[in-house]
Amino acid sequence: MNTDEKHVEAQQEAKLFFSRFLLEWYHLQKRDLPWRRHRNPYYIWISEIMLQQTRVDTVIPYFNRFIEQFPTVEALADAPEEEVLKCWEGLGYYSRARNLQHAAKQVKELYGGQVPDDRDAVFGLKGVGPYTAGAILSIAFNRPEPAVDGNVMRVLSRYFLIEDDIAKGPTRVKMEKLAAELIPEGEAGSFNQALMELGALICTPKSPRCLPCPVMEHCAARLAGCEASLPVKTKAKPPRPEERLAALVEGRGEHAGRVLIRQRPASGLLARMWELPHWPAPPAEAGGARGALLPEAAALDRLRRSMSQAGIHARPEGHWMAAEHTFSHIVWTLQVYRCREEAALPLAAEGRAMYGAAPAERVAAALGIQPAEDAPLALFDSGDAAADAADSGAQRWISREDMKNYAFPNVFLKLLNSYFDEQET
Repeated sequence: MNTDEKHVEAQQEAKLFFSRFLLEWYHLQKRDLPWRRHRNPYYIWISEIMLQQTRVDTVIPYFNRFIEQFPTVEALADAPEEEVLKCWEGLGYYSRARNLQHAAKQVKELYGGQVPDDRDAVFGLKGVGPYTAGAILSIAFNRPEPAVDGNVMRVLSRYFLIEDDIAKGPTRVKMEKLAAELIPEGEAGSFNQALMELGALICTPKSPRCLPCPVMEHCAARLAGCEASLPVKTKAKPPRPEERLAALVEGRGEHAGRVLIRQRPASGLLARMWELPHWPAPPAEAGGARGALLPEAAALDRLRRSMSQAGIHARPEGHWMAAEHTFSHIVWTLQVYRCREEAALPLAAEGRAMYGAAPAERVAAALGIQPAEDAPLALFDSGDAAADAADSGAQRWISREDMKNYAFPNVFLKLLNSYFDEQET
């Protein structure tokens, strides 16, 4: 037997060892998770979408609430989007919820409300990529499809000493082919879950726990002493920092005890969710240290003009607190200022005549501001120019009790709860 033949034989032995002992370990050690208690493909689908970018412990209560509120594909497909987003509130990555509901409508219309077990049909669902499709097909229907995510690529990189960059497409294809070869006949669902479980509990990103690992004996990275340096992954471009000024507008008169919120545009970042009004910080002052307070006068003047342009009648009074919200490509540092509602001034005759103009144009004309000068102060700046042009955002005055009717990104949920907590003490 030549060297190449010995290498192939050793690789085959390592693969058989891996599959056998990983499955034995999983059947003995697997966690009792709510989506593992049945083979309902709808529940498995929901859990896999929720688990993207999110820890298991965080997902469990969300999963239980979600299936209680939307127990079937039809229930999710027919629900108002606002209810779906509210149920998802706090999980982040809200496009997941929108795509999930869109796909539920596809399943209702095309497959009679039954999640299909056909590979092409599952791949055709909105928001379902190779990993999610593989998870649904293998776990729900025991189809021999690989389900390769970051956990799985980390495990395979270490066990087989694969030094290819897992951030690159060809490496994922290679990993999917390898994972498919490892699936024991008739055990696709359990095997894929075992791979995920090993990556989550034992073969962790930092300080892998090699001693209790069921496949350590043949782990090539451990034998080479390089398990901690794998997998190889190109660092993603860091999200750009963006300073923003937010207005916490406290109501007076009929709005006493309430604060003003606005709805984001119908498309783009955090589409149709609710938030405190906020705008980019003045460019000249935004170049300082991240999170640093702007000069008080500059911040208050910016807020005053921005609110006036947006038709918000309020007076900025002072800085309240700072908060941060991280997206994949942006980090917002929000400097939140308390503002007091003021009565709207009556329009003069010439103002009433031009009332049909867009809100920003009306205010700019009333104040004698030239369009070119006023351009940076967009009525609604979401980072998506097309969406901003289509929808400037509805506004509402809300109490704490009203918050249950609106879906907020987590940072604004925390800010509003902090404010109402202050008012109640």
